[in-house]
Amino acid sequence: MRETAGRWRQAGKSVALLPTLGALHAGHASLVAAARQRADRVVVSAFVNPLQFGPSEDFARYPRTPEADEAWARAQGVDALFVPEAAELFPRGFSTHVVEETLSKALCGISRPGLFRGVLTCWFKLLHVVQPGVLVMGERDAQLLAVVRKAVADQGFPVEIVTGPTVRDADGLAVSARNAYLSASQRVEATAVFAALQKAREMVAAGVRSPDRLVAEATHIIGARRRLRVIYIALVDKATMEPVRDVVPGQCLMAMACWVDEIRLTDNMPL
Repeated sequence: MRETAGRWRQAGKSVALLPTLGALHAGHASLVAAARQRADRVVVSAFVNPLQFGPSEDFARYPRTPEADEAWARAQGVDALFVPEAAELFPRGFSTHVVEETLSKALCGISRPGLFRGVLTCWFKLLHVVQPGVLVMGERDAQLLAVVRKAVADQGFPVEIVTGPTVRDADGLAVSARNAYLSASQRVEATAVFAALQKAREMVAAGVRSPDRLVAEATHIIGARRRLRVIYIALVDKATMEPVRDVVPGQCLMAMACWVDEIRLTDNMPL
């Protein structure tokens, strides 16, 4: 991968990297399209990163679809599908990690304490291998986006971060590989997440500026579904992930994570 990307750069071609966990879907397709607009060559990495999963999380059963991913990548015109083995990125004795210590502390940093350390450690290795000029990320992972922006800036990586909006299915559910875990009835319950986010946006459009009121209404909508449990719902500044005292339209978002029975879903919406 390093040699291939190096040949492209030597030939004057710009390179974009889209890091993924594999199980590629429509959300990734939109990001490939965004990458195409900013770079000559597009690399998609498909790697279920063991460092970002906690001991009781779903690493073992996370969807792995290598044949389908290869067919998807060819259909999307991806220039390289990078599928490293864990031992290549993290050989025996590996003990060096990347940690961002501010933006990663709240929200998912509380409920999944190893998540951002694991993602940053993996993605920094990918950046070293591919050395892209463009890093492509989806806005569905809003806190991860903020953390990566901060870490890349702090470490001086010469890479532009390009984002794509959240892609949703017809029922409003954000497209995600973990949606495959949902039964039909669980999926119906999960649509309350999007309903809560939409309600918050409508309330802000109507002039509501109190985070407490918005969180209370969203919590009520989620709580009305028997199989849903709130992990967190918060109004935060979309750049710093810090809680806001008053909603300033265009500068904040509602972020939430919920359990649908034993399945964890995250989502957010700019307000």
